[in-house]
Amino acid sequence: MLSEERRRRILELLDARNSVRVADLSQELGVSEATVRRDLDILDSNGRARRVHGGAMQTQDAPPEPPVLHREHENRAAKQAIGRLTASMIEDGEAVFLGSGTTTLEVAHNLISHSDLTVVTNALTIVNVFAQLERVSLVVVGGMLRQSEMSFVGHIAEAALGEVRVDKVIMGIRGIALRAGLTNDYLPEVMTDRAILAMAPNLVLVADNSKFGRVASAFVAPIEQVSTLVTDGQTDAGVLSRIRNLGVDVRVAR
Repeated sequence: MLSEERRRRILELLDARNSVRVADLSQELGVSEATVRRDLDILDSNGRARRVHGGAMQTQDAPPEPPVLHREHENRAAKQAIGRLTASMIEDGEAVFLGSGTTTLEVAHNLISHSDLTVVTNALTIVNVFAQLERVSLVVVGGMLRQSEMSFVGHIAEAALGEVRVDKVIMGIRGIALRAGLTNDYLPEVMTDRAILAMAPNLVLVADNSKFGRVASAFVAPIEQVSTLVTDGQTDAGVLSRIRNLGVDVRVAR
């Protein structure tokens, strides 16, 4: 069997089973496990499969995301653990940008005991956390309100973001895949996301296990642009190892 035929067969098996194991493929295709691993690595690099420890899974399109207020209790324990760990990485006196989303909201809840912080945000949920805290200097970025996320996006927001510099950007993302990078499912927000990324040389991406292996419709940035990735213990260790190999500091909240 030629290599292209073999990979086509692997994709057919993935369609039928959703996941495949190296040992099983080796027997079914009549080739060595080393050959199967090379095939899976190639399919992963082409964005046609998602490599995991011991095999591969289908790459999944990110499903439509419910409004932020409806997502607050999804993966709650994982998000709380990520929020605690991320907040511990922020020093008193720093300036940070906090993006929209339920995981960044958990970071915000864990920052209320910090002192002399400057918090920049385009998210109304984050504003509500810090609005009454005198020891936090709060900078709110305006623009067009995206109601489902309770966040401001668009040209006005991007212009304001271009005037601000912070020590760290802390943001979530809709989908993370090794080949596709960081992706979003709302096209008008992509340019706002890119303006956020330009605010600081230190990007802290917060993402629970459900975000990995998903690809949304709009490309935001390559994974290599992330300085630190904070996730939870349910995220596939093999995927995290490959992200570390790209030069990203990966931290797992237990």
